[in-house]
Amino acid sequence: MNKATLQMVLEPVVDGDVAPCPPPVVVLHPVRGILLFGGGVLVLACMDTTTKYLAATYDVPLIVGVRYVVNLLLMVAILAPTQRARLLQTKRTGLVIVRGACLALASIFMGFAFQRMPVAESTSIVFLAPSIVLLLARPALGERIGALGWLAAVAGFGGVVLVAHPGSGLEPLGIACAGGAALVTAVYQLLSRVLASTERTMALLFYTALVGAIAFGLAAPWFWDGRVPHPIDLLLFLSLGVYSGVGHYLFTAAHRFAPASTLAPIGYVQVVWAGLLGWLVFGHVPAVLSIVGMVIIIASGALTALKPPLQRKDH
Repeated sequence: MNKATLQMVLEPVVDGDVAPCPPPVVVLHPVRGILLFGGGVLVLACMDTTTKYLAATYDVPLIVGVRYVVNLLLMVAILAPTQRARLLQTKRTGLVIVRGACLALASIFMGFAFQRMPVAESTSIVFLAPSIVLLLARPALGERIGALGWLAAVAGFGGVVLVAHPGSGLEPLGIACAGGAALVTAVYQLLSRVLASTERTMALLFYTALVGAIAFGLAAPWFWDGRVPHPIDLLLFLSLGVYSGVGHYLFTAAHRFAPASTLAPIGYVQVVWAGLLGWLVFGHVPAVLSIVGMVIIIASGALTALKPPLQRKDH
């Protein structure tokens, strides 16, 4: 696997929203790629903020279910006419489905985390996923981590400790949910890396939406209390699927104009957007110690994304 693919897998991701195997860079327009990728990051931050807003009134499984169903319907409407049967064609279907299930679990964990904690703190904890990928890559893929990798991983975990320090006021269950989201997101990223060489990007994206739509779409009616959402709430529900679809598109398009090594650090701006939107919408300002922890997590993640490719151990 080449360096660009590896860095793409290790890119920052909340809720797994990143194109797992980008199309090859045909024409280099770095500024255009950065703007597209930055737009995708902003879109995902808006999706997370909307999820938290709705989670104050509605059950999380219902919110996640609507998001995946709308996302799937959009993909079918936009991609099916041109992709047709290719959307369903995979070589390792079992792993593709497991990968989609990991993202579905990450989504539900994040929904519960947003229900209990501010957006910025929840988002920053999930950005621990690249460090977890480094640690899992050693036993799972037999790869050397290296001193730089260990430094990034330790720093990342130290940053989470600062974010969730005693006295931060964060709910322990919310911290656990965000940590669970980081763990399954790391597994999702590892599977993305394994499948990148054999599966098409659009098929992977489609199965991701399909698995989530089936899992939570079928469960959603059980979590609906019969209330008809207000028109604004209904629009917010529908916007979740749009955010997800647009975010995926922008990520994929960005990699047509700039290499992954250029785009990877931009993803960590999502923590900044999360903090800004959390302040504008909910009036939340993170504690100073939590901000320090967020900066450390961002730095460790950026170091992970920019470090040299992992090397397999000699057997």
